[in-house]
Amino acid sequence: MTTYKSKLHETVSTTPTDYWNDSCSIEELTYAVEHGAVGATTNPTIVANVLKKEMNLWEERIHQIIAENPIWSEVEITWKLIEEMAVRGAGLLKPAFDRERGKKGRLSIQTNPQLYRNARGIAEHAIHFATLAPNMQVKAPVTSAGVKAIEEATYHGVSINATVCFSVSQALAVAQAMERGLERRSAEGKSIAEMSPVCTIMVGRTDDWVKVAAKKNAVDIDPAFLDWAGIACFKRAYEIYKEKGYRPRLLAAAYRHLGHWSEFIGGDVILTIPYEWQLKINASDIEVRPRMADPVDPIIVKALLSKIPEFRKAYEPDGMTVAQFDTYGATVRTLRGFISSYHELQGVVRDFMLPNPDL
Repeated sequence: MTTYKSKLHETVSTTPTDYWNDSCSIEELTYAVEHGAVGATTNPTIVANVLKKEMNLWEERIHQIIAENPIWSEVEITWKLIEEMAVRGAGLLKPAFDRERGKKGRLSIQTNPQLYRNARGIAEHAIHFATLAPNMQVKAPVTSAGVKAIEEATYHGVSINATVCFSVSQALAVAQAMERGLERRSAEGKSIAEMSPVCTIMVGRTDDWVKVAAKKNAVDIDPAFLDWAGIACFKRAYEIYKEKGYRPRLLAAAYRHLGHWSEFIGGDVILTIPYEWQLKINASDIEVRPRMADPVDPIIVKALLSKIPEFRKAYEPDGMTVAQFDTYGATVRTLRGFISSYHELQGVVRDFMLPNPDL
């Protein structure tokens, strides 16, 4: 009888499902790799939190970056720090990258969230990030400009991880953009063999927005149903990806409960899991068995569709046009959060450059 290190180790050892660490923290990523993780993700909020937690690893280096670049602003120094944190995390994943020939073992680094309206700016940022290490995966938002950037960056050989995505319609727009980029690249005889495009659906943030909409409109619905919104969207997108034969893989993010792990076991998908949720999963008594093919209770889906229009937008393949992605509530909330965290990170750097003389 095989003995597994943990629930997560059993998940990745017995099913096609992969898991990533939802952080570039060295301590957290080390734990995740030991339990079978083959990737990691970052965003401005994650980087800000990691820096607070592991300041002892970065304080001296921040002073060095400032000293080495006397004309740089806090913006340039902040990005240099973000890049170095990502490269350090990528080093821990390089063995998996080499073993899997580029299909796994990547570290996701996010493009500037303030560029969400600028397709050219997102694409240029993505192309630059891909040069930092051989196993970089670059995150671009699924806004109307982001969809254009995703195609262009894919064409240039960047393995994209589409983010700020909450709906089936967004996931389908991403897959189509990535497929166009791959086809353009292949048509010119350029290699795509080691590329590994990914589309994230932030299932927990889908739940969050559906709950906000339900509360705002005083919807009479079983509260437990609301925890299935993101799962239902992810499973529907997965079915369509398989039906259409799309090459990108889906990734579930933004954990709110253990169903965001257990319901996706068995799918050829990626689960990016925060460290605290990895501990909860590994300590749980939930059986590791395939559930990806299990449909969400039709009663739950019917209730969500009939009572919450914001869920219908997320669940239906034609629920939103590309032009509507930018104003979807979950998109706005997430972009505002990422931009705020980006400014917070600049504030941390500013305190190194201009320490408060009153303290």
